[in-house]
Parts: sequence; C-alpha cells; structure tokens
Amino acid sequence: MKSVFKVPHTLILLLGMMIIALVATWLVPQGFFDTTLTENGREMVMAGTYQTVAERHYLTPWDLLTAIPRAFAAAQDVIFFVLIVGGVLAIARATGTVDALIGRLLERHGEKPQRLIFMVVFCFALASSSIGTAGEYIPFVLILVALCKAMRLDAMTAVGMIVAGYGIGYGVSAFNPFTVLIAQQIAEVPVYSGLWLRLAIFIPFVLIGFHHVWQYTKRVAADPNKSMMLDVPCPLSNKEAPHYPELALRHKLILSSFIITLGIAVWGIATKGWYLYELGGVFIAWGAVVAVLGRLTADETANRFIEGVSDLVTTAILIGVARGIALILEDGQILHSLVHGMSLPLSYVSAEISAIGMLVIQTLLNTFIPSGSGQAYVTMPLMAPLGDLVGVPRQVAVLAYQFGDGFSNMIIPTNAVLMGILGMAGVPYGHWFRFCLPLLIKLMIAASIVLVLAVMFGYGLDVQPSVAGS
Repeated sequence: MKSVFKVPHTLILLLGMMIIALVATWLVPQGFFDTTLTENGREMVMAGTYQTVAERHYLTPWDLLTAIPRAFAAAQDVIFFVLIVGGVLAIARATGTVDALIGRLLERHGEKPQRLIFMVVFCFALASSSIGTAGEYIPFVLILVALCKAMRLDAMTAVGMIVAGYGIGYGVSAFNPFTVLIAQQIAEVPVYSGLWLRLAIFIPFVLIGFHHVWQYTKRVAADPNKSMMLDVPCPLSNKEAPHYPELALRHKLILSSFIITLGIAVWGIATKGWYLYELGGVFIAWGAVVAVLGRLTADETANRFIEGVSDLVTTAILIGVARGIALILEDGQILHSLVHGMSLPLSYVSAEISAIGMLVIQTLLNTFIPSGSGQAYVTMPLMAPLGDLVGVPRQVAVLAYQFGDGFSNMIIPTNAVLMGILGMAGVPYGHWFRFCLPLLIKLMIAASIVLVLAVMFGYGLDVQPSVAGS
C-alpha cells in the first residue's frame, strides 16, 4: 500500500525548523558563557563561566520574519558563489566541453561505475581531509549529474559520491586547518599530533561511504524503478545531448584551464587564506577564458551566464533560509544554554561512554553551529576540561569533535554547502535524508568503536597537558 505521507518541499521544512527554533527560545533557559578573543579575532567561550540572563528576552514572529533577509545577508558568500559557478558552468556547457568530457569518461568507466564512484569518493575525501575543501565541490555537481544520467543512473548517485567524500574527509581529517588545527590548539595538544590514528582510519571510513553509494547504484542499475528520484525531474532533462562530441583541442584547452583554475584556488586557500569571495573571482576569470577558448560571442556568453544563474535561484533561496535557523538560536540566547545542558550528563558516566556522548553532542550541535571552526570555538573549551574530569584524553575529545562535525555535515539542513549541492542536483532534502541516514548511522557506529578503543588504549595521553596547564 502506498504511503499517504508526503515529505513537504525543502523550503517548508526549513521554515518549519525556524519556527521550532523560535518556540525553543521561549522555553529553553537563556544564558551565555563569557568569551575571550583569540589571536585571530575569533570569539572563544570560557569554561566554567555559564550564567543565565537576568531577564528573559522574548523573540516575536516579527523577529522570525526579519531573520530571513538577515540570514540571506549572512550566507551571501555561499549564495553568490553558487550562482557564479552555475553561470560559469553554463558557459562551459555551451562550448561542448562538458559533453565531450562525459563522452570520454563513459568510454573509460561506462561499464565499471564502481571504479568511478570509488575514485570520486576517495579524491573528495582526501581533499577535505587535507585542505578542508567543501564549497569548492559545487562546480562538479552538474558535471557528475550529467555523467550519471548518461550511465543510466540518477542524481542521487552523483550527490552521494560528492557528499560522502566531503563528509567523511572532514570527519577523519588528517590535516584540515579549519577543524583539526583549531580544535587541537584550543585543547592545548600539539598541532597535528595523533596523526597516525587519523591516517589509519581514513581508508576504512572511505570504504564505508563507497559501499553505501555503490549498493544503491547497483539496485538502480538493475532496476531503475528502485531509484529514489523517480518522482523528481532531472535538472538536465532538457539538456540531453543526442551524442557526445569528440574531445577536440579547444575542449582540452578548456579542461586544462579548469585544472589550472583549481590549482590557483588551492594555492590561494593554502597560502593566502582565500575563501568563497576570492574563489568566486577565480571562477569568473575562468569563465572569461572559457568564452575566448570556446569562441563564444559576448552576447552569447552573457546569455548563457544568466541562464545558468537563473537555474539556481531556488538553490540560493534554500541556502539563505537554512542559515536563518542558527540565527534565531543566536538571537534567542539559547545556543550556549544548549551546549551547557548537553555537556552536564557526561560527568556522571564512564570515560568510554563520555567519549561517545561527546560525539553525540557534537553531532547535535552541528545543526545549530554549522561552521566547523565556529563549533570548535564554542564546544572545545568546554569538552577539553570536561574530558580531564571524566578520564577522556583531550586528543580523544578532539577526535569526537571531528567525527561529530564532519559526518553530520552530510545531512543537516543548516549546512549551506549541502543545500547548495542538493539544489544544483535537483535532489529534494527529504529524499536525500532517506538516502543518507543509514550511511550516517554506519559511520556513527564505526566512530563510536574508534572512540571507545582510543580511550581504552590511552590515545593522546602522551601529549595530555598537565592540569595546571589547562
């Protein structure tokens, strides 16, 4: 019997979460930790300073409404980057380069999609683990959706490859400067210490992600009616090429310029601290190069760019509204209260259970603090000394933070990058949730086992700071 329950539109889900957040600000005690400024100007909470407000401040429905445009302003970097990438990729598609590339990939991997899936998951996980890439994957979305469509697979497979690599890379990160580096500094353990364990678990966790995506892909390949996307039109449904052109010299030059563009972006991130504004500028420059190499006229280039941007207006709206959930919690002064309340029970259980509890807390809090570095500044000053009290080494507390932040990035609707990827691929959030939840459960079980073993074998005790130093 067909289910009568219908998952509402993603926009309705996000607005519903904003309303829930508003009601929570009326019920949850309002409070805050004292904060201090770090050397790089970020606010970091101070352990043991939590206090409730003297008089509760009630947010009103009007505050909810005004939070939406403010959220758009707060998420403008991601929104504009997504729109720019969509426009530039439309220019690239007009040159035939994307179709030619898909044709070449089909020749090499058309009969062995498992090889392609593993390559994508592994490469994206490696990039996220080492340099913290996230929004940089957005340019690949439509390319992989088109490739999967040509292989008679669906957009869910394309998104699964990207997001599994992205989330797992962040979760088991070896060098990520936005998570590992910051969390270890706050926990007062040597930067990049404990590397051997993170490197050892990288491949096993990547294999978990690959297996999940591949099992789904096999089912869809064997029976297209088992696709989760049957009721959703493909965003490229009207852009199917009847045949794939040969990879000509101009296509190769455009692809080479794309690789150079990515290299410049990686260099800027690693050495100049670039992020989405600078990356947007780099992709605009690449779009101009593509137009010249592809022999497009100025008017055709402009029209294609605007078409690409207009296709992603819905995605931009979802990204902006998603940011509004955290904004309501911040305005209602309950974010620190949630952190404080969640951390209290950990002092009453064993070290092994506390480590798993830290994982659960970091996972839940990532819904409200979707920034990896922002979450580190709010939670690690509390989790590190709490670990000292219950026997969890600070290195393990850092690992729990990584797992909780990274893996939940794959499913929380407040993650602007995730919403951007889903929007570009035309995958409704409700459909994605059903696909991703089993993968998240598998990763959480594996992460819990790693944390328990890490506590049992004293992972990080060799770099544990003295109580006086904490």
